[in-house]
Amino acid sequence: MKGRIFCKKFLPLWLKPTAMIMSITDAITAQIERAQQGDVFFVSDFAKSGNDVFISRVLSELVDKGKLDRLAIGIYYKPQSTDFGLLKPSVDQIVKAIARRDHAQVMPTGLTAENRLGLSTQVPMNYVYLTTGSARNIIIGNRKIVFKRCVPKNFAFKGKLMPVLIQAMKSIGKKNVTEKQIDHIKGLLRKCPENETFEHDLALAPIWIKKILSKIQKELTL
Repeated sequence: MKGRIFCKKFLPLWLKPTAMIMSITDAITAQIERAQQGDVFFVSDFAKSGNDVFISRVLSELVDKGKLDRLAIGIYYKPQSTDFGLLKPSVDQIVKAIARRDHAQVMPTGLTAENRLGLSTQVPMNYVYLTTGSARNIIIGNRKIVFKRCVPKNFAFKGKLMPVLIQAMKSIGKKNVTEKQIDHIKGLLRKCPENETFEHDLALAPIWIKKILSKIQKELTL
């Protein structure tokens, strides 16, 4: 009977040479040490170092050593200690990291968009984002991040403020926009006018939002 030939890459963990295991562990540890505090990591970030099972085991060991902390299944971050405990990444940081991993576009919508722009002081129970990636829900502690897959038209904007502003105004509703919110929107557009992309992005908004934003824009240019 001919002897079996094993590829080292696919050997079970207990058959891998100790030197190989240490080398992979050191490579993952070094990558994390080079990162900034608060940076978010996924198992897939270390795909070149081995299979997912082995990488997950190494990451769990680093959690035990305090070099990493776990946010959710398969999601970790480099902790930053403060007098009040570990400082965790914001929801926005986590969402951006997920978008980077998935090569997807994301945009806050609903109350999440309102809160982001200061148009509402109410903190969302669920943080909702539109995405070009997969629809999914992620539970992080007592927070829930909801990704809703949407049509590409929602990402046809060229500016950064306008798409979020339009989502926030849709959430508020035509009959519920207050003068205080109008003044706040005026402040946002004064601080970030996006003159080169304003007209393009305005054309993508519902008619009632176009009227409000056009009026504000004219007042700002007087």
